[in-house]
Amino acid sequence: MARPALAYIVGAYEHPTRDAGDKTMAELQADVALGALEDAGLNREDVDGFFCGPDAPGTGPLSIADYLNLNLRHVDTTNTSGSSYLLHVSHAAQAIQAGKCDIALVTLTGRPRAEGRGKGGLVRADNPQQPDYQWEQPFGMQILNMYGMTAMRHMHLYGTTSEQLAWIKVAASHHAQHNERAFTRKVHTVEEVVNSPIVCDPLHRLDCCVVTDGGGAVIVTRPEIAKSLKRPLVKVIGSGERPQHQQGGYFEITTSGAAWSGKIAFEHAGVTPADIKYASLYDSFTITVLLQLEDLGFCKKGEGGRFVMDGNLISGIGKLPFNTDGGGLCNNHPGNRGGMTKIIEAVRQIRGEAHPAVQVKNCDLALANGIGGQLGVRHASGTLILERE
Repeated sequence: MARPALAYIVGAYEHPTRDAGDKTMAELQADVALGALEDAGLNREDVDGFFCGPDAPGTGPLSIADYLNLNLRHVDTTNTSGSSYLLHVSHAAQAIQAGKCDIALVTLTGRPRAEGRGKGGLVRADNPQQPDYQWEQPFGMQILNMYGMTAMRHMHLYGTTSEQLAWIKVAASHHAQHNERAFTRKVHTVEEVVNSPIVCDPLHRLDCCVVTDGGGAVIVTRPEIAKSLKRPLVKVIGSGERPQHQQGGYFEITTSGAAWSGKIAFEHAGVTPADIKYASLYDSFTITVLLQLEDLGFCKKGEGGRFVMDGNLISGIGKLPFNTDGGGLCNNHPGNRGGMTKIIEAVRQIRGEAHPAVQVKNCDLALANGIGGQLGVRHASGTLILERE
């Protein structure tokens, strides 16, 4: 059954660097933009819509439009942290359908490794302007301890174990070994993960993502333009988004916004989780993946631990291949915002352009999901469903 396309992704590019000490953010923006345009067979002059997050330097779209000399008639600077770029693709599709633009450029760049060296380390800055700062900061709330608390809560409720979480890292590492650009290509075992140092109980060092520079970009356009480019056709057939917060204290920290964004996207696309051949899932930590698997409907709530065991996420072995580039756990988490790379690898899989060792056979339907912000407090989930035409 032919499903209608909201828009098409015609170009995708992941920056090859993982340490950009020799590049500025503007240079990275130019690199990824031109790389995606070249992949699509388009020119800079063709772009009339630009979608970016706060990682775009200077005055965001104004500075980059000037730097690249883009002739724009539509911009979008939605910021939901790491999930921003999935929302950007959705918003680009909506803008294209509304006639606001024809060819949209979506970019992500970051330099946390390079900038961390200059500041004496990678430190999360406090934000006293955040409304809940005065209540949360006295308790030392940071990303690590919030995700650790979420993992501990899941273990308490459902009996999830560290060994089960470790299988997520193991699967990612099996894929990363085939990616020559991955930050780390070492294949890990469950024992190595659970024996790595504890960083925030119950999470170990190897439960955490890598920190990398670089970025990526995608090009989104209308159907008639896409079909004129003689590139593999990747349709965006469903999308959903959900800002999720503490709801006045009436919330469960082991349920992410994916429970809502996924439902919207599946209904939009007219497909179910059982139809998905490949999943790109945000993997800031292993627990982030496990919650998305449950909340997106790939398994029931509380059964994520059993679902990921025994290589069930490994391409060619398991039922649901995930993050076949190695993901944020092993390959790339540019700018601490991993949503863009999730889109790019899903596009590769749909096109049949993933590494042959991890390419999913007959991959005609893929899902990409991003979680931006922090589990346990406030975050946003963005879901895309992509189909090969």
